[in-house]
Amino acid sequence: MMKPVQSLAALVLLGAALLPARARAGEVSVAVAANFTAPAKQLAAGFQMRTGNTLVLSFGASGTFAAEIVEGAPFEVFLSADQDRPRKLAAAGLAVRGSEFTYAIGKLALYSAKPGFVDAKGRVLSRGNFAHIAIADPKTAPYGAAALQTLNALGLSARLAPKIVRGKDISQTYQFVATGNAELGFIALSQVIHAKGGSQWLVPAGDYQPIRQDAVLLAAGAKDPAATAFLDYLKSPAAQAIIRSYGYATSP
Repeated sequence: MMKPVQSLAALVLLGAALLPARARAGEVSVAVAANFTAPAKQLAAGFQMRTGNTLVLSFGASGTFAAEIVEGAPFEVFLSADQDRPRKLAAAGLAVRGSEFTYAIGKLALYSAKPGFVDAKGRVLSRGNFAHIAIADPKTAPYGAAALQTLNALGLSARLAPKIVRGKDISQTYQFVATGNAELGFIALSQVIHAKGGSQWLVPAGDYQPIRQDAVLLAAGAKDPAATAFLDYLKSPAAQAIIRSYGYATSP
């Protein structure tokens, strides 16, 4: 006859084995480029509803995250704002080779919290009737690099250089503009696509290199089925519809 303690242990193990996947769901640690904050939160809710798994989201500059991953940060999935960093992490053995894919193609916008300040063609830049223009740090934030490329394309880099203030990432850059510390700034369209008030100019795609944002499965998540499930979910029609609703394009 089985002893009571042994019997209880056996029942617990049997019960765990019979639990549905949703009841035994896990957590996935995800490093997310700051421009993707709002859609990532909505995607996390959809993913949890579909699978029962929870995403633990951290937001910041892609370059900062890449450096932290090299130093051993235990993220399982990286949603970068570029393609280069995920590829380099995979080449270094810090991410699963071949797991990279483009989850969103970003769009750059010039934005001001002041209604009517930014005109529909961005001529405010050449007028220069402002004291500060905010951009994200181009060394760590791809949207900052795109902002500099735009100024170069317009021939305004040297003229506006003294007026540039740099945010550590695109979220801080947006805060500079939203609080009025900078009259205008280059940010991600996704940050203001649903905003009420203010004024904005959608920068022509030809003025900067395409912002193809890649996701990658990191080494820490290689054996976590929940991490793989999240990357699969990102490719789903439901997830892609959410991404497009924030102004991003998605790969066909």
